Amino acid sequence: MKAIIWDLDGTLVHSTPDIQAAGNKMLAGLNLAPLDLATIESFVGNGIPKFVERCLAVYDLPLSDAALEAMREYYDADCTTLTAPYAGVINCLDTMQAKGIKMAVCTNKPLVPALTILEGLDLSKYFDVVVGGDTYAHHKPHPAPLLGCVEQLSVDMGDCIYVGDSETDVQAASNANMTFALFEGGYRETPVAELKHDFLFDHFDKLTEFLNNR
Repeated sequence: MKAIIWDLDGTLVHSTPDIQAAGNKMLAGLNLAPLDLATIESFVGNGIPKFVERCLAVYDLPLSDAALEAMREYYDADCTTLTAPYAGVINCLDTMQAKGIKMAVCTNKPLVPALTILEGLDLSKYFDVVVGGDTYAHHKPHPAPLLGCVEQLSVDMGDCIYVGDSETDVQAASNANMTFALFEGGYRETPVAELKHDFLFDHFDKLTEFLNNR
């Protein structure tokens, strides 16, 4: 193993409290009731436009440019207050960095807030490459973002592992034909037993042990 590509939301960081806060501000601007955290988490994973579309669909409303821009404005202004790395993430990143493993982030979140989160949580120092949902013409589950990370890292596909948490990540890894580690603690609706993976973990200490043996 020479490189690890990480998903961001629901994998490296628990970010839905900040997403919920921004989403509910957007809804309040439309005189709509707020959504609970569990509902918000079920809407995360396919980028902000799809997230806003799902929020509005709760109220039988279509996606609008105004709602989308409001969500982006609120979230870009405050995306780190309630967001934090999962337990064991820092130790895992420190261990992999000390071993000389190249690392990248591949997220469907737009690049600007992704970089803001990484910098705000002092995580950017670990990553050679960061790919957002707006970096390429396609976003996950299309394989282009993962393949772009591999190319930018200058490694072979067979020397990479992708770590994620959602159905989108599972499909992206499959589409890119990449070894995949699935985090049980992230955001998804499908039971993990029904999702294809090469390694399943519920704590990052277990992932660190697995990666040390690659």
